[in-house]
Amino acid sequence: MSPLYMFLALIPLLVAGVPIAFSLAAVAIVFSYYLWGPGALNIVVSATWGTMNNFVIIAIPLFIFMAYILQKTNVVEDLYDAFYKWSGALRGGLAIATILVGAMLGAVSGVVAAGVIGLGLIGLPQMLKHGYNRRGALTSILGGGTLGQLIPPSTNMILYGVVTGVSIGGLFAGGIAAGVLLASLYIIYVFIRGLIDPDFAPALPEEERASWLDKLIAVKSVILPALLIVIVLGSILLGMASPTEAAAFGAAGALLVGLIKRRLTWKIIYSSSYETLSVTAMVGWMMIGASAFGSVFSGLGGNALVADFAMNMPGGPNMVFLVAVIFVFLMGMFLEPGAVIFLAVPIIAPILVNLGFEPLWIGLVINVILQSAYISPPFGFSLFYLKGCTPADIDIVEIYKASVPLLCLQALCVAVIFFYPNVIMWLPKYLLG
Repeated sequence: MSPLYMFLALIPLLVAGVPIAFSLAAVAIVFSYYLWGPGALNIVVSATWGTMNNFVIIAIPLFIFMAYILQKTNVVEDLYDAFYKWSGALRGGLAIATILVGAMLGAVSGVVAAGVIGLGLIGLPQMLKHGYNRRGALTSILGGGTLGQLIPPSTNMILYGVVTGVSIGGLFAGGIAAGVLLASLYIIYVFIRGLIDPDFAPALPEEERASWLDKLIAVKSVILPALLIVIVLGSILLGMASPTEAAAFGAAGALLVGLIKRRLTWKIIYSSSYETLSVTAMVGWMMIGASAFGSVFSGLGGNALVADFAMNMPGGPNMVFLVAVIFVFLMGMFLEPGAVIFLAVPIIAPILVNLGFEPLWIGLVINVILQSAYISPPFGFSLFYLKGCTPADIDIVEIYKASVPLLCLQALCVAVIFFYPNVIMWLPKYLLG
């Protein structure tokens, strides 16, 4: 029963407000010391060293730095302006533009906070000004802003690759296909709702639509970010650079974009570096705590216990898959997605592989589900990111309600991926064999 007691011991610490990283580490240290004596603390130390001594994770701070530089040099505003001008004539065009900008931001940075906050500050006032349904506007911002979790370069995919050994290049390739699928579902939803209810997402008045000359001029603002995406992702997918090397090039490229646009200042570099250090430290401590917890949990036979339970579950592999999906989703409702990767993935991924599921496909499905963690009440991070940048008359309950259509669409996405695996596997197979 000790593995079960470890999870139960986490609950009072989390309720008391102890950060997840230190909660995990504290439980691991107490259980190892109490059950095995002082010498067992070597297990915690070796687990920490093994996790942190990994060259690939250097890509995480580099991608985060790239995201902050692009955000602070107003690249988000430029992208939104371009998509806004091209989609204004469509019913629901501003919401569609918001989703497309979110997808492109995901491909540029992979940091969800930057996407949600940027779109909330820029897109929401425009949609409300033009008579969009408020809840529908919030839905499009949540959907577009969280695509950065799925569309590479995604920090969570890097963490998943570190934990499982699955090819990060393969995850990135599949993430592109999965991200396009999910963004398409969001856009179809907005377009259909706009057709059914003209007041949900009206088209821009004809006098406010951009001319063809303005549209062509606006394309200039997309060229540099698009070029950066192609170089960073293309170098990884074609095998020309490792994720770490590509991240370094991306960070340098973001600085170059800021210089070309004449918006880069020492203040921006300093604040971006400081915030990158802060986020990276949080991720690092979470990796340490989760690694310590996972090593002790495994040492107590927890992995074997869960595997034995799964193998004897009625309903066969598909039932085990369904239970695993629900388990990851429920954990994501209360924990940061990175913590879910370190806690749940080492347990469930080997079980699903033993049942015959493709390791890369499992990783892509789990990352799709983890995107739901960002927008699932009560503790989805994106819900609170959006609350922090919206007018005071929009309360958290309204934002919760705005997330419901997205959760339904993400469930549909997982169903499509389950019944038609090649929807997301064709690109990794084509690029990587």
